[in-house]
Amino acid sequence: MSESRVVAASPRRIAALALPALVVLAAEPLYVLVDTAVVGHLGRVPLAAVAIGGTVMTLIAWLGTVVAYGTTGRAARRFGAGDRAAAVAEGVQASWLALGVGLLVALAMQVVGDPLARSLAGGPGEVAEAAGRWLRIASLGAPGLLLAAAGNGWLRGIQDTRRPLLFVLGPNLLSAVLCPLLVYPLGLGLIGSAVANVVAQTIGGGLFAAALVAERVPLRPRPRLIHRQLVLSRDLLIRGVAFQASFLSATAVASRFGAATVGAHQITLQLWFFTALLLDALAIAAQALVGAALGAGDAPAARALARRFALLGLGCGVLFALLVVAGSGVVPSWFSTDAQVHAQARLAWPWFAVMLPLAGVVFALDGVLIGAGDVRYLRNLTVVAAVGGFLPAIWTAYVWDLGLGGIWAGLTLFVVLRLGGLLLRLRSGAWAVVGVVR
Repeated sequence: MSESRVVAASPRRIAALALPALVVLAAEPLYVLVDTAVVGHLGRVPLAAVAIGGTVMTLIAWLGTVVAYGTTGRAARRFGAGDRAAAVAEGVQASWLALGVGLLVALAMQVVGDPLARSLAGGPGEVAEAAGRWLRIASLGAPGLLLAAAGNGWLRGIQDTRRPLLFVLGPNLLSAVLCPLLVYPLGLGLIGSAVANVVAQTIGGGLFAAALVAERVPLRPRPRLIHRQLVLSRDLLIRGVAFQASFLSATAVASRFGAATVGAHQITLQLWFFTALLLDALAIAAQALVGAALGAGDAPAARALARRFALLGLGCGVLFALLVVAGSGVVPSWFSTDAQVHAQARLAWPWFAVMLPLAGVVFALDGVLIGAGDVRYLRNLTVVAAVGGFLPAIWTAYVWDLGLGGIWAGLTLFVVLRLGGLLLRLRSGAWAVVGVVR
């Protein structure tokens, strides 16, 4: 079994898992860009409405990511132990969980969609009304969206990269064609955008559900297994909340230094999110392969994989850092023509570049520990790094008037603290627990 796992984890196999995952990860953001471009030609109010409603839908999609990551590790362990049916069964229970949460979200948005839109829009008005209407319709796609996330999770766990690629790209391409047709020739305007979203997400969720049925495994809900997945998702959710609180706090501090500072921060932060998206593809491959190795009872192979992924993450991070340094005088001008924004971006840029190689290792090792099921440690480490390091650092930057450079120094500290904790955990070997999950 050990020899087969080493072969399965060859560079070619890692690429075969990471590259399709990258396409799947990029599909939704790229569609959002198309949707924004289509709606943007309707005018300022529809564009603002989609910006507000889209923010809520992004949070719903984030819930899907939590479900997917938790499912991948559990399914990979079962698959590594040679029990494909049990791996798929993890997908069945994750899909029930995703469907239940999706239906609750869709129903809740019919009640709170309008008040939520008014709150985000800063009060009642034309934008809030349009955003609430868009959100009520778009949220009907939540069950399909979360079903697709669960499907991505179990299929990655059994190292099937082809079907997720087809099931995500197909509906997104359909929606990219359908959106302008519904908005303009058919005259639905802003509502056409929401309907296109719902159609794509429902079809995508249906395709993943059909893949489960085709596996011919029992489809009944198993509350005990769903509860275990909920515990895992809870830890990932708390970890994600720590991230969200950190980045929101950074933006809040940046806004206190003025419009040019927060504008430069937004540019750099979005570029950071984009590189994080690319590095997440490597983390997903780590989840699948490390989980499979531990499920097969091969702890040495799992440890070897961890080292390999750490080096791959470092290499990717160095490459991105070199690109960032090369683009320092050009890239900010793609987003703004304001000279003050460019000057502020130059303050954050060195920290951004220095952080990337470290972040490459951090993201890869995050994937290793998620695949190993060591999510509680990840949760605690992220909370400690955020509360004990990052948040004090950026508010100190505000009090001492350190500007955007101080904020990004705080972000770098956040990454350094997480890197230290991950390397200590990796060295201890306590994460490499073999056998299937219970």
